[in-house]
Amino acid sequence: MPAWAEALRRVAAGLVLGTGLVAGAQAQTSDLVAADALRVCADPANAPMSSKDGTGYENALAELIAEKLGVPVTYEWYPMSTGFVRNTLRDKKCDIVIGYAQGHELVLNTNHYMTSVYTLIVPEGGDLAGVETLADPRLKGRRIGIVAGTPPGGHLARNGLIARAKPYPLVVDRRYQSPALDMLADLEAGEIDAAVLWGPLGGPLVKREHPGLKVIPLVSEEGAPRLFYRITMGVRQGEKVWQRKLNSLIRRHQGEIDALLHEAGVPLANDMGTALVGPGQ
Repeated sequence: MPAWAEALRRVAAGLVLGTGLVAGAQAQTSDLVAADALRVCADPANAPMSSKDGTGYENALAELIAEKLGVPVTYEWYPMSTGFVRNTLRDKKCDIVIGYAQGHELVLNTNHYMTSVYTLIVPEGGDLAGVETLADPRLKGRRIGIVAGTPPGGHLARNGLIARAKPYPLVVDRRYQSPALDMLADLEAGEIDAAVLWGPLGGPLVKREHPGLKVIPLVSEEGAPRLFYRITMGVRQGEKVWQRKLNSLIRRHQGEIDALLHEAGVPLANDMGTALVGPGQ
C-alpha cells in the first residue's frame, strides 16, 4: 500500500475511533438520565413550590420542561431537608431538581432561569405598607417574623430589629410543619407586625391565600448579606450533556418560564437583584 494511502487509512481509523470515544464519553454523562420520562426530585409538601397534588409552580415548570422534551413527568418524593440530594439525585432515583440556588456544590447547576429576592410582607393599607427597606425607621419597635438562620437576619440585627423578632424554624419536615404558613397566619392574627420571607415562597402564598397582605420585594436593601439569589435547575455532577440540553431549553423558552412564574406570584428581579422585572415594572 502506498505511504499516502496508509496515512489516509490511519487518519480515517483515528477519526472513527475518536468519534466512538466521544460518543462513549457522552454516554457516560447521560446514560443515567431517563429517556422516557422527566424524573423530578421534589418535596411532596413544599407548597407553593412543589406539592404531591401537583399544584405547585415547580410542578407546573416541570410539566413545561417535560412538554418541550416530549416526555411525561414522574416524581421521586423526599422532604427538602438533610439528605435530600443524597437520597434522590445522587441515588439515581431521579434526574433533576427544578429549583436550586446557583453555585451549590451538591449539584451541577444549569444556567439560572430566575433571580428573586427576599420580601417584607405587611398588612395591605397598614402603616407599614410604604416601607421599602429594613432600615426604615417605621420598623423600629415592631415585631418581625423571620426564618432563623436566613440572610435577612443580618439586616435585622444591623438595624436594631432582631431583639423583638420572632424566629421560625429553618429545617423542618413540611409534611407536618410549615414556618411560612405559620408566619403569615401570625401576621394576620396580629401576633407579629411584619414577616420576612423568601420571595418565591411568600409571594405565591400571599397571592393564593392572603389577599389582605402586601408583598414588598427588598430590591433596595443595601449592605451584606445579599438578599437576592439566582435559581437554577440541579442535575448530577458530571452530567454535562444533560446540563447543556436543559440550558438550551431554558434559553429558548425563557419567556414561557417567566410568564409561569409571574402568574404564580413569584417576584422576579434583574440579575443583580436591584430592580424588579416583568409586567407592570
